[in-house]
Amino acid sequence: MRSEGDKRRGCASRLSPLPRTLCVRVWRGAESGEFRTYEVPRLESQTVLDVITHIQRALDPTLSYRYACRVGVCGSCAMTVNGKARWTCRTHVAKVAGDNRLEIAPLNNLPVVKDLVTDMSRFFDKWAQAKGQFYGTRSRRDDFARVMPDSPQRREVDAAIECIGCGVCYSSCDVVTWNPDYLGPAALNRAWSLINDVRDTARVARLEAVAGDAGCHACHTHLNCTERCPKSLVPTASIAGLKRTVVAAVLKGEL
Repeated sequence: MRSEGDKRRGCASRLSPLPRTLCVRVWRGAESGEFRTYEVPRLESQTVLDVITHIQRALDPTLSYRYACRVGVCGSCAMTVNGKARWTCRTHVAKVAGDNRLEIAPLNNLPVVKDLVTDMSRFFDKWAQAKGQFYGTRSRRDDFARVMPDSPQRREVDAAIECIGCGVCYSSCDVVTWNPDYLGPAALNRAWSLINDVRDTARVARLEAVAGDAGCHACHTHLNCTERCPKSLVPTASIAGLKRTVVAAVLKGEL
């Protein structure tokens, strides 16, 4: 459906080292839409989100897209820029538009609602399938659970817990593209963080949830999720940890 920029049309090439405008192709429509070309003023320290905002405010108010914080905290502005999933608020035009061109599309592996907006339901449903919610036994009347910060389990949690659910890893994952049932890097990373949370009580149920054909063993270790994660997390390592833990649980007769 979406090209990666090889067939860009509609903008004249510019040879000036300081071009006044930027040639931008933006996906318009739903799954069966098309790219539309816009000329956008080129500015210093300009982000891709700045470009999209200019198009929506000054050129085409019908353009649909998502953003919130604009400072790399919420992850809602994730889109496909020149073929790669990125946070558009943290992506500077100077770093990705070497030929003074941009191609902006919605995230891959998710249904397109309109233009640059995708339906994230499938992504978050897989978090639930991987038992991504915390299950504990303490109530508000109990004392706080004490977790040693230097314990191996706590360190594993620290390495995985900063995921904010932006969907960049999911969009970048080849296995999700081939197998839409695959739980995906973010859901499995979340499962790994909870497996190592000593307060959680759903260990066996969670291992069962990630051990199926669409679970951790479906990962081909291409490292796309780790390469593209804007938070510099390593979902590939989390998935590898799940693989080892599932095998150990099977050998112990827990599964």
